[in-house]
Amino acid sequence: MSQQSTTESRTLSWFRSDPEQKLLFRGGRFTRVNNYCSLLLAIVGTVLFYLTLLPLQVTYFAQMFTQRGVVPYCIVGFFFWALFILILKLLKLQLQRTTLKCSLFPENSEFVLSPATVGDLTRQMYEVVDEPRQFLLLNRIEIALSNLKNLGRVSDLDEILRSQADQDESVMETSYSLVNSFVWAIPVLGFIGTVQGLSQSIGGFGTVLATTEDLSQIKSSLQNVTGGLAVAFETTLQGLVAALIVQLLLTYVKTKEEEFLDDCSEYCVRNIVGRLRLTPFQTEEVQ
Repeated sequence: MSQQSTTESRTLSWFRSDPEQKLLFRGGRFTRVNNYCSLLLAIVGTVLFYLTLLPLQVTYFAQMFTQRGVVPYCIVGFFFWALFILILKLLKLQLQRTTLKCSLFPENSEFVLSPATVGDLTRQMYEVVDEPRQFLLLNRIEIALSNLKNLGRVSDLDEILRSQADQDESVMETSYSLVNSFVWAIPVLGFIGTVQGLSQSIGGFGTVLATTEDLSQIKSSLQNVTGGLAVAFETTLQGLVAALIVQLLLTYVKTKEEEFLDDCSEYCVRNIVGRLRLTPFQTEEVQ
């Protein structure tokens, strides 16, 4: 009971604030997204999308998604999967940004960071946040503080922070792997649907040519082929539009996350490197 009250008294709680934790899924670290959570949301979104098309069955728009084979269903499913991954990343990024406003350091301008004050600062961090290692900025700070006693120069700490920043950027890049694959796969699905439509139309026209010599029947079949070609290219249109929307949103989210990484680096330089002081005695002791 006391542990629960302690958790609730903290300024920031990852267990209570992470969007995936709220949906009863294991939350991904930093801005990583739980694929099972996003997949479930994508299934729900796809089902709701097609339910909204039921009253519109006679319209051309609804027929584009319901009477063009299985490809449009796959395009819609992948689109919603990518969409919910990016939405969850935005929500998780918003949560990560709150750490930039947490009071981790004393407001006293004369406060100096040294091996002697590391313990107090670490305790302060765990009093403010329940799981610092789930937050990118706090995890970076904790790694820097844990290595502080082994450093002999301020530049050593700056090098550690830069190395961790590079690693965080690499983690960020890999977190977009699935979305990047959807941006590639969705247009390909559209092309596959178009090829299927073309093969069916041309195959039907070839059958007519082989079975009849009546010019009027051939002309009628040719009209059906051209109409079928228009239908076939609809899947390509769906794939390109869906991929364009995902790519634009992907660029937006990725830009926001890159800005957050830059803000974290600036925060560490200002509050960690800028306040670090190593006395000659401590430097000689380390060496």
